[in-house]
Amino acid sequence: MEEADILSGHFAATRTRYDDCTGPILLIQGTTEFSYQRANTSAIGITKSVNSGRDKGGRWRHRTVCGMLMHSSLAVTVEGLPLGLAAVKFWTRKKFKGAAQLKKKVNPIRVPIEKKESVRWLGNLRQSIERLGQPARCILLATAKATSTNCIA
Repeated sequence: MEEADILSGHFAATRTRYDDCTGPILLIQGTTEFSYQRANTSAIGITKSVNSGRDKGGRWRHRTVCGMLMHSSLAVTVEGLPLGLAAVKFWTRKKFKGAAQLKKKVNPIRVPIEKKESVRWLGNLRQSIERLGQPARCILLATAKATSTNCIA
């Protein structure tokens, strides 16, 4: 079962509210991290690796954060009235490769979009347009910073 199946009723209600209003609609895209405290990080997936300070010897300690990520597209009127979600995609990473580390090895401009995590932004945009229709009404906005929800599992 996919997230789209679970949220199909919500997507249909979003479409109804979209059809009932006029004018441009903002599609606000953002990524949320759901972090879980687990001894076995492979049981749920990895979101990132974080610096957790220095040890007694002065060496940097790194900690792997396990959890999942959700990329969503929220439809909102220009007046600020939320209409609902137009697209959602959940995923996890098997291994975290920070952008700073990758830039040392590879020029990110030379990597095709299909091989980048940011391809999810395009996928959500396509799904939003398919669900809502009338692409000329949609204005895309992307959030610059992810939020985090911590859970103990």
